[in-house]
Amino acid sequence: MKKRKLGKGNLEVSAIGLGCMGMSFGYGPPADRQEMINLIHAAVERGVTFFDTAEVYGPLTNEELVGEALAPFRGKVVIATKFGFKPAVPGEARWSGFDSRPEHIKAVAEASLKRLKVDAIDLFYQHRVDPEVPIEDVAGAVKDLIREGKVKHFGLSEAGVQTIRRAHAVQPVTALQSEYSLWWRKPEEEVLPTLEELGIGFVPFSPLGKGFLTGKIDDKTSFSKDDFRNIVPRFTPKARKANQTLVELLQTVSAKKKATPAQIAIAWLLAQKPWIAPIPGTTKQSRLEENLGAADIELSPQDLQEINDAASKITVQGARYPEALEKVTGR
Repeated sequence: MKKRKLGKGNLEVSAIGLGCMGMSFGYGPPADRQEMINLIHAAVERGVTFFDTAEVYGPLTNEELVGEALAPFRGKVVIATKFGFKPAVPGEARWSGFDSRPEHIKAVAEASLKRLKVDAIDLFYQHRVDPEVPIEDVAGAVKDLIREGKVKHFGLSEAGVQTIRRAHAVQPVTALQSEYSLWWRKPEEEVLPTLEELGIGFVPFSPLGKGFLTGKIDDKTSFSKDDFRNIVPRFTPKARKANQTLVELLQTVSAKKKATPAQIAIAWLLAQKPWIAPIPGTTKQSRLEENLGAADIELSPQDLQEINDAASKITVQGARYPEALEKVTGR
């Protein structure tokens, strides 16, 4: 597996990481724990050194899973986790509301260190911008944790360019994690140029459009009742039917390259910038193998031009999040 460096902090990671959220949360019932440990071990064996989790996934159980699975590889892998939500009300599974007060950030770091079974968090992201706490205070709290040796690198998730600049002025930001794929290209407008200017790496989540760009989902696909795609406007049957045009584009290119649509979608991201490291998630060994195969696919300038020309004629239908969720992103 090829390596990439995120930001001027020289955080080296595998070109393709593994998003672990879906193992415990978001896409239906949690997967079998031992099977997920085996999957994470298989990823390490295939050269993956970059693993993504968060306290809110589960909540808490995903960090515990990742910590247990990666304990034998301490010092050889990079684990990213996140802070910024209020703990759940007793008796409720989901967390809601923001809390990026410095004292809360420091408490979360201590708890995450224990669950992850590490001495320092490699990459600590603010999960979402907290409108009640100045980003300078957030960056200052993480700076303290870095000084204490409890955190190595500071990251932001779904932050807008003004937030990125203000945070970076207090504590250099190593990486921004945000959604980016062929069906969500908004980061290209302002975010990517800002990251390039400041020397910040980019970690796209949902590089496969929450599974849609694999070509395995159509308007007749049904999701389990606790799969969050049920509330995503872009995943209504009508939108899915309309958005098949994008999948057909990927299928056309993948046939020429003897690859799969998923591999072309990931290879396209890798070709955008040398400091981009996507984190596709999966719970299946076969999908892990498929996703990692994207690292070996070379898209020529002609291939990229063909994809961009065709994609520019396609209007993706449906918002990427329900309105209430979309309001809390991109400040």
